[in-house]
Order: sequence, then C-alpha cells, then structure tokens
Amino acid sequence: MHHNPTVTPSSKEFDRPDLYINRELSWIEFNRRVFEEAKDSRHPLLERVKFLSIFDSNLDEFIMIRLAGLKDQLAAHVISLSPDGLTADEQMAAVRQRLTPLVREVHHYWLNDLIPLLAEQHIHILNYEQLNKAQRNTMLSYFEREIFPVLTPLAVDPGHPFPHISSRSLNLAVAITGERFARVKVPPTLPRLVPVPVSEENPQTMVYVWIEQIIAAHLNMLFPGFDVLESYPFRVLRDADIELQEDEASDLLESVEQGIRERRFGSVIDLAVNPSMPPRIRSLLVDNLEIAENDLTVIDGHLGLADLMELYQLERADLKDPPFIPRMSAALRKEQNLFTAIRERDILMHHPYDSFNSVVDFISAAAHDRQVLAIKQTLYRVGSNSPVVNMLLEAVENGKQVAVLVELKARFDEENNIEWARALERAGVHVVYGLVGLKTHAKAAMVVRKEEEGLRCYVHLGTGNYNATTARIYEDLCLFTCRPDIGADVTELFNMLTGYSRQHAYRKLLVAPIGLRPCIAERIEREIRVQQEQGGGRLIFKMNALVDPEIIHLLYRASQAGVSIDLIVRGMCCLRPGIPGVSENIHVRGQVGRFLEHSRIFYFGNNGNEEIYLGSADMMQRNLDNRVETLFPIEDPV
Repeated sequence: MHHNPTVTPSSKEFDRPDLYINRELSWIEFNRRVFEEAKDSRHPLLERVKFLSIFDSNLDEFIMIRLAGLKDQLAAHVISLSPDGLTADEQMAAVRQRLTPLVREVHHYWLNDLIPLLAEQHIHILNYEQLNKAQRNTMLSYFEREIFPVLTPLAVDPGHPFPHISSRSLNLAVAITGERFARVKVPPTLPRLVPVPVSEENPQTMVYVWIEQIIAAHLNMLFPGFDVLESYPFRVLRDADIELQEDEASDLLESVEQGIRERRFGSVIDLAVNPSMPPRIRSLLVDNLEIAENDLTVIDGHLGLADLMELYQLERADLKDPPFIPRMSAALRKEQNLFTAIRERDILMHHPYDSFNSVVDFISAAAHDRQVLAIKQTLYRVGSNSPVVNMLLEAVENGKQVAVLVELKARFDEENNIEWARALERAGVHVVYGLVGLKTHAKAAMVVRKEEEGLRCYVHLGTGNYNATTARIYEDLCLFTCRPDIGADVTELFNMLTGYSRQHAYRKLLVAPIGLRPCIAERIEREIRVQQEQGGGRLIFKMNALVDPEIIHLLYRASQAGVSIDLIVRGMCCLRPGIPGVSENIHVRGQVGRFLEHSRIFYFGNNGNEEIYLGSADMMQRNLDNRVETLFPIEDPV
C-alpha cells in the first residue's frame, strides 16, 4: 500500500546549503580517520605503518577519480552547485585547503615518529647518504646486477620529445651539464625499499634504503661522458576514470579494453615533487605535463607512501596484530551435506569472523554434486587467483550449465575481470557483461538442484565480493537460503541480467535501479507514521557512504518527526547531524579499524515488526539509480 508523504522528499525546506557536508571534504575526513589509526599507539607498529600506506593509496585514488571529476566539471563549464552550495572551482579550492596541511602532517609523522619507532625495533629506514662505505659497495653491486639493466634513461631535447609519464610512477628528473634534462623511471617491478645486508653480529637488525636514492647515487653510469649535476624525484597521478559510450559499443569487452588503454594517457591531475627541485626543472615538468601551477604538490618527504605496504610484509609477528583465524560455521560442517544444512534453516555468516571458505565450499559442492543442474553467479571483484572462478570452471567440466555475469567496469579491476571473462568463455560458460549503462554491483549466486520434490534453488546473497583474498580483511555479511520466494526473485534477477526480462516487482528482494529507492523511501515514511501515531519510530543504517540528497531529506523529515536514527557510515556522509529542528535525533558514527567495514545493514523498527535488510547498496545516487543492486531480508530468527 502506498502512502503519499505529507512533504515530498525534494522539499525546498531542505535545500539550504548549511544542512549538508561537502562530499569531497567528508571523504578527506574519512581518510583522516585512517591516518588517526596510524597514530594510535595502541596498535602494533607495523599495523600503524600499514594504515599510513592505506591513507596514501586512498588519497591517490581520490585524486585520480574525484579531483579529476571536479577538473572535468571545470573544463566543461558546469555551473551546477553541490548540495552544500559550492561550485566545482570552490570545491577544488576547499579540497586543497584541507588536504595540504593533512598531507604535510602525514609526511611529518612518518619521518619524525614512525621511522624512529621502527629503528627502536631494529628496522632502520635510511637515506643513501647514511650508509657506510661497505654498505654503499654492496648497493653498487645490487645496482649493477638488479637495477641498471632495467633502467631506460630518456633524454629531453629537440630530438627526444618529452616522454610519457605513467600514472603512479616514481621518476627522477635528472639535471645534466649544459642545461640538459633527462628522465629516469624507477622500475615498479623492483622493491621500493631495498634491504641492505648487515653484520652477522646483529642478526635481528634490518636496514632498508630507498631505491630511487640508489639510482640517484649511480646516475653517472647511465650518462657516461656527462656530468650529472643533480636529480629530483617526482610522481604523477592521471585521470583514471573510463568513459564508455555503452549504447554505441558493438562489443563491451573491447570497449572497456580500449578505455583501459586510453586511461594510460589520461590528463595529469597531480604532480608531486620535493621542495629541493629548482624552479627551472619544476617549470619544465609543469609545461610538458600541461598542468597548472596549483596542480603541483610539494612534499617534504618520500613520495608515494603507499609503497610502505612492503614493510608490512616483514615477518615480525611481534609488531602485528595477533593472527586472526576465522571460524568454520557449525551449520556448514564438512561432514554434513551443505544443501541439507541450508534446507534445515537459513544460514547467516559474518566475514571475516566466519570463514569465507564456506562460500567457496558452496560453489564447490554445486560443481561436484550430481543432482545440481545449473549455477548462476555475479562476479564484481574476484581477485587474480580465484578459487570461486576455478570451481565454476570445474562445474562446466562436470556438465553443469553455468551462467556468469562478469562486471567489466569494476574500477581498477577491469583488466583482471576481462581475463576471467575470457577464461570462462573459453571453458564454455555463458558469460554476460550486464545491462547497457548500468554497473552490476549485486552479489548473488544461485544453484539449481534436482530433488525428490522437484527443482530447488539454493541461493547465496552477500554484501561483499566473491574474493577469497579481500574476504580475510573486509567485514561483510551473507545469507544462504533456499526459501522459494527468494529463489524465485533471484531467478528473475538473473533473467533480467542475462536476457530481456525487466522485472519491476519482486517478492522479497529490493532491487535497483527500479525498486530500491522507492522501497527505502516507503519504509522511512512508515517509520515517520509510526512515530506520529504511537511513538517508537526507529531507524539504524550501516553503510559505506550516505550522499544521496533525497534519502538525506527523508532522514531529516524522520528526525523532525521524532524518529530515533543511528547511522554508522564508514566513508562519506553528507548528512549533518545535530541541527536543531532538523537532525537532532540523528546520531552518526564513522567506523575504521582492523577490518574494512563493508557490510550494508538497514533496520526498520516497524512498530515492533522489525525489518532488517542486508545488501550491496550504499545510499548514493549511483547505487540507487545507475546500478543493479540488491537488498535482501533477514527473516529467520536467530
């Protein structure tokens, strides 16, 4: 039954800019929380180094996607304002104003806090000039043996055009006598931190030196006959968004491949240099990379701290969190038939606390069970060596009908997914790439099994990817069920993804882009009515991001009505809590910790008849309107 809201979600009442937090600035505050974890002395030391690496990796992606998007808006003279009332130009300025001191603080903390703390634990991160003569001789041998053969010095003069600088690459700008200039790319295939042998008297001591400093110390070998005056590191980030005209593409896979090739040549968004770089070389880079002066980031420290993840690989268990061993679900014990267990009751799992092996076992059981006729699955980010995909390949060999939707447009996983799509196609799997113009983000697997009573559908629905590697560090929830109504919904979902079906009404699932937004809106409206009629309205949402203005409007209206609202948002949150008369009944908490919070949970009090949905969708316009997403209900009592 549909109820017309007393005030429409697009109410002018909530169009005031002061009611919203800027999306980009909210993201920066999320990444600041990641940095706060690096500063938290309660964490083991290498965990803190890991968080610093994650901070820098996150920042790279933010610059390549979000800042690039703002620059595109500027270039296209887009005049629309963000919900908080800023133009693209004003947002760029606000981002730089917020980022500059934060990045400075991060590098200062690495140099002045974490490096000394590592030294106390006998892990010495040295600059090349700190090495003694014996160590330098060892590094000379390493340079000649491991580095020199893979270096390609590229001169820049009228006969040698300025070379292509790939995104995220570390480079040396080399000044040579006669105002000559050359570029040397630091090989990304070699370790950034090179181990330096130490004396046998100190077996516990580890010494590392930066590879770019080893290269810089031996540049005369690359330019014999010339005097190398100095070298300066620099690093470039390019626009990484792939733009596809899907409705015009005859082959989506080829179109995505072309997009990946073009991404290599995306416009430069950020150039990072050290303060020691002289103005002449700085200007030469700015001119040839075709950037503005304010796209230049001056960093007093080591460029590309994402590479510090190398240190986390050290075998120093005393400097890491205790190993975490996921438990195997009692309901899915090896000795019990997995399908029998699911028939007995729905099974809810919480990764990584519950082992992801149960999901792999589900696909494996389906691949080898004689009664299984068909397997259908969505794949978004599966990783490079995927046990799930290997089981699907085995299923085909065993004569099962296998249909897989591979989402080619999963950002930064495109190449990986293309490889898997081709491998699956070669094996005889029915592979589709989804609906034109929509990214398929839903996480679903369905097994059709022939049983005495007829065909039965066994379903796995989740909040996270079918990726055995990230499942160890991502917090996610999933459900195994064979409820007929959910099975029928998932069957129709796959028919929509693989054929021309356009299902609008589902029995149990909430599915974007058709029904998810109105279903969430109706349930928030229902909570408002409950509150107005007898009190006790209650909403609890957990998600990665809350950005969508219409959903925020509805939550403001619910707060005004007195509904008690708790929001747990890991990343961006544009809703501003605690505003008198608007959002004083909304409490927001960000959550960053050992595991990456990835599950989405939506709880509706419903006057005691509680509803809980889990799923793949955040409250963002792209998830609600431009993707295939699923939320599924939890109905079996614990």
